[in-house]
Amino acid sequence: MVTRRRLRSVLTALGLYLAAALLVGYFGVNAFTGDYGLNARQNIDQQIAKLSGELAAVNAERALWERRVALLKSESLDPDLLDERARALLDYVDTHDLVLKLKRPDLKRP
Repeated sequence: MVTRRRLRSVLTALGLYLAAALLVGYFGVNAFTGDYGLNARQNIDQQIAKLSGELAAVNAERALWERRVALLKSESLDPDLLDERARALLDYVDTHDLVLKLKRPDLKRP
């Protein structure tokens, strides 16, 4: 009878330790692989870095276009920019421009 009580107390302690270990293991695994875990945080940090780079590039491009648009406003019209846009849209060439005619490569030859 004494051995059964001792065996039961040892098995109960072992069961409690096992349950605690499983519970800690479950939360440990979820801390790494869960939706809000360490791996997800690394992925989010990588996305933040990538999108920050894209944002910087887009902001630089926007600043460039804002400067060009400001030059086309009637208060500060830049004649060179106006001339450039008119030539591009109308396909005109100035008499002082040099025009180079290049041969097109023959695409039919293998």
